[in-house]
Amino acid sequence: MVIVLMGVAGSGKTTIGQQLAGELGWDFADADQFHPPANVAKMSVGQALDDTDRAPWLAALRAHIDAQLAAGRDAIVTCSALKQRYRDVLVADPARVKLVYLKGSRDILWSRLTGRQGHFMKPAMLESQLAALEEPADALVVDVAGRPEEIIATIRQRLRP
Repeated sequence: MVIVLMGVAGSGKTTIGQQLAGELGWDFADADQFHPPANVAKMSVGQALDDTDRAPWLAALRAHIDAQLAAGRDAIVTCSALKQRYRDVLVADPARVKLVYLKGSRDILWSRLTGRQGHFMKPAMLESQLAALEEPADALVVDVAGRPEEIIATIRQRLRP
């Protein structure tokens, strides 16, 4: 099984993903690792990515997910996956790739973004992500207002990994 944790910046994808993977003994991959350098440079100066920028990134993530499944490895993968067409690229096999939407209020997300240091994603980009977000109809939705342990417990209870 591969669990894809999705949501806008500040939703806790990396924190939840790393802790969940650690608890389960699964592989972990953060989508940020798959961005080509041009995307990182663009985001570092506060520019939103367009679909042309995202295409190679999504293809690399999909290849990683496919490789995990082909090798029989369970994994946690994080990705903003803001639009349904992006999720369609990532989730080729809904029986083995489970989507978890980490959902939070704008206030919580803003607070988290303004408090983190050294990340290329600028807090001002939150608005563009919220505007682009197409909330998924086919995902486990988890409120991120709780502590990481509570969020992880909800995911584990609902998905039974």
